[in-house]
Amino acid sequence: MASTFNALKLAEEQIADLDQQLLKRKLRITTSPCDTKAVVGDRELKAFCSNDYLGLASHATIAKALAEGAQKYGVGSGASHLISGHSIAHELLEKRLASFQDGHIPKARALFFSTGYLANLTAITGLMRLAPQNNASIYSAKLNHASLIDGVRLASAQTHATVTLFDHTKLDALIEKLKKDTSALKLIVVDGVFSMDGDLAPVKTLLAIAEEYDALLLVDDAHGFGVLGKQGHGILELENISSDRIIYIGTLGKAAGVSGAFICAQDTFIEWLVQKGRPYIYSTATPPAIAHALLKSLEIIESDEGQARRAHLHRLIDIWQQEMHFSRWEKISSCTPIQPLILGSNANALLTAQLLDEAGYWIPAIRPPTVPVGSSRLRITFSANHSEDDLRALINTLQMIEQHVIEKNG
Repeated sequence: MASTFNALKLAEEQIADLDQQLLKRKLRITTSPCDTKAVVGDRELKAFCSNDYLGLASHATIAKALAEGAQKYGVGSGASHLISGHSIAHELLEKRLASFQDGHIPKARALFFSTGYLANLTAITGLMRLAPQNNASIYSAKLNHASLIDGVRLASAQTHATVTLFDHTKLDALIEKLKKDTSALKLIVVDGVFSMDGDLAPVKTLLAIAEEYDALLLVDDAHGFGVLGKQGHGILELENISSDRIIYIGTLGKAAGVSGAFICAQDTFIEWLVQKGRPYIYSTATPPAIAHALLKSLEIIESDEGQARRAHLHRLIDIWQQEMHFSRWEKISSCTPIQPLILGSNANALLTAQLLDEAGYWIPAIRPPTVPVGSSRLRITFSANHSEDDLRALINTLQMIEQHVIEKNG
């Protein structure tokens, strides 16, 4: 047998090191639809960990629309959008998505992608190509999602744009930097809802800053689209703001319950991304059946049913805030379905997740590098399909587990 070659040895050693630090991640296989109850292995667990905030991922009407779309358009697109893969289903979906931001983005146009990661890479790298070499600046919130971070890094590498990180809760340093910035193109990049803490970005203030210092504002509303605003249009609706400086990113695999993402911006910016957004140009188009199913999802989001689902979510959030109390653990209050519980060490987070699993709950431990060192946590998320009784049962279980974890790990 051949000896282990160097690259394989390095991989084995570093995986072992991750395991020793309690940072190794593991896949768990489900055999059930995405819902508040999940069959994992041979057990049914109560899931409080998905991003299916409106409970649409297993909605019968949307599933029927997906099957209908497959019958109508087939199961693949066959090529990139600019070759032959752009279906009427994609076109109808993009027009519908743009209509969600009418009144918030003048001359709004949307571009559909297979993932939010791809949308963010396209938006950031494509926009930076508008600027002359070495004459662009990017201002990125420190706690942004990995896809935004990677988009910023790639754009900087390609165009030599300078990158400044800022604290989205303290904007004075951002303003001071922008005052001195003479770049031809300036881009502020921020999550609408921060996925690990559940707090909202101060988009209204950031827009005012962008307007004063002639910058674009990119808002990744992955966890706000479908949830925030009376009609579920997202954080721009919630804050009632409008500007042609806004580049809006929405995700369609979370509250919308299906798959994909989109960029919505002023028509000229979208046309530029069609021409110069490399991840968009060189990716095979998402199957048209997905776009067809998403049209039904958007219909539900805007409907009375969608409003009722959001109202129920807010009721669950209120119950959590009023009834969930801990002696040592830190609960971060959020107005969104994301409710973080900070446990500190990796050991505490893993033990708590294990005890919850034994009690019939699926809430994985979130550890570095997803969150800062020393802030390992449970990221508890609510779905409109959770009942009030489901939530109260979880609250009782967590309160019993807390004391056990404190006694064992401190």
